[in-house]
Amino acid sequence: MSAVLLDTVGLLARWDKSDQWHDAAQTAYLRLIRERVRMVTTPFVLMECGNAAARKSYRRDVADLREFMEMAGAVIQPTPTDWQEAWAAYRRGDSDEAGIVDHVSFAVMRRLGLRQAFTNDRHFRAAGFELSF
Repeated sequence: MSAVLLDTVGLLARWDKSDQWHDAAQTAYLRLIRERVRMVTTPFVLMECGNAAARKSYRRDVADLREFMEMAGAVIQPTPTDWQEAWAAYRRGDSDEAGIVDHVSFAVMRRLGLRQAFTNDRHFRAAGFELSF
């Protein structure tokens, strides 16, 4: 496995102890660290996390992750082609009518040849990717 894309659903589940998927997300995240799997994400996922965490106790965790990921060169900027492909797929309602941030993630993952996402979001499965938990 070359890398795993960190998705909003997985990250929020990891940070939010009241989330029904918290334990599964935490276990999966620790496994990725233990196996030294390269983790990447997009600026849109980070912004989505930032919005969701704006008034939560883990707000600082989101900012810390952004800084860490940027320093590691692990924030993948979507290309103009990724952007166009994502909006076309969004318009069609592909991947069980996934949201635009997910479609951007799918385009980036396809471009990079990534197969797995740190999430349990069914839209990633509908798009043909493996879920971490």
